[in-house]
Amino acid sequence: MRQNRRTIAIAALTTMAVLLVSACGGGAAQDTGGAPDGTKAPTGGDPVTITYLHRLPEPDGAVSVKEITDRWNAEHPDIQVEASAFLGSADEMGVRLEADIKAGVGPCLAQVGYSELPEFYVRGLVSDVTKEAAPFEQYFSPGSWAAMNVGGAQLGVPQDAGPMVFFYDAAEFERLGIEVPTTPEEFVDAARVVAADGKFMDAFSADNASIVAALSAAAGDKWFNTDDDQWRVETDGPGSRSVAAFYQQLLDDDLVLRASRWSDDFAAALNEGTLVGYIGAGWNAGFMLDAVDGSEHEGDWRIAPIPDFGAGGVTAPDGGSGVAVMSGCEHPAEAMAFNGWLNQQVDDLATQGLITVSHEVPKTSERSLRQFGGQDVMKVLVEATGDLTTDFQYAPGMEAMFTAMQPVLADAAEGDRPVADALSTARETAVARLLDVGLPVAE
Repeated sequence: MRQNRRTIAIAALTTMAVLLVSACGGGAAQDTGGAPDGTKAPTGGDPVTITYLHRLPEPDGAVSVKEITDRWNAEHPDIQVEASAFLGSADEMGVRLEADIKAGVGPCLAQVGYSELPEFYVRGLVSDVTKEAAPFEQYFSPGSWAAMNVGGAQLGVPQDAGPMVFFYDAAEFERLGIEVPTTPEEFVDAARVVAADGKFMDAFSADNASIVAALSAAAGDKWFNTDDDQWRVETDGPGSRSVAAFYQQLLDDDLVLRASRWSDDFAAALNEGTLVGYIGAGWNAGFMLDAVDGSEHEGDWRIAPIPDFGAGGVTAPDGGSGVAVMSGCEHPAEAMAFNGWLNQQVDDLATQGLITVSHEVPKTSERSLRQFGGQDVMKVLVEATGDLTTDFQYAPGMEAMFTAMQPVLADAAEGDRPVADALSTARETAVARLLDVGLPVAE
């Protein structure tokens, strides 16, 4: 990657504050039955085929990606889409994408997390489709559109947001006589009541290091910043230290379930009712409570804002993704025609558990209404997205940083290291990665 592109990336990333300020606002999306003029393939001749790789969960009852693409294909004979699901993790998908793109067999479109996108950009894995994407900008909130822009290059279309929220078993809270906590101190106090009943208020998941970064932002810290064309990495500010101390107290006093978010232990604790709360990203709403289906706790859970960690009641993003046009795509205009249309199918995408980011607010699915006892889940999550901090920035190497933090947090869960050690590990890894890709870092 040429140095001038890296310099441009620095300038653009400086202006990327919150990546998903608001998924609502504005009017409903306009005609979503086709792409704007000028982006369709010319009629006649052989149809263009667009390949699309995603990692959407497709839970029971969801509108499948195949159903969505089949509808597109039936209405657009000149642009045919072949979608396939990647069943591994986001990290594994990134490895596959890089290998396939270098081999010349990569997909035209792929789901890419916002935290991954700057790294993909500096490694040359995504295409600049600013011109082809321009007709679709009007359909998406400004903050979400910026999520797919690096170095002034629009790399695709945003798909969903990941605001941090608090999931809780409302029936258990009522039985125990506790309210939804509004501060970390109230959270710890409530966790003691829950623990006295043999249950857990939250789970400490070492594999979800990104939660520490998100809550640090909600506490008022900014891990990445740029000044005088240099990156500044500050992962151990007062807000971050307060988040580390919060989790340290929960661990020290045995007030949290020690379990990976994706483990059988986590699912079993939900099903058995021993886990009655969880601070996590809003996208968990799409499938977390599958483990509770059929149990006595089905329909008891609700979603509320996270406690105020110090920045005035704001939340922060953990995850969220868009659909990027990958390097080597031979038909970027046609790829963007489908891409722009796909991400306006908000009701379909919401059945996947996504917090969609076009101007149109999706309806809550029957499945979510059942799992959350009639709560209008999508309305709550859209409101949470509107409360995202405006002082958050992704940087190249964030996924490597999260990976490096995980074993430190795993040691912390066992009592072998303090949670705060993950903050210094985060900085060391982030600085090393920025330097690896040729970006200047301030001392």
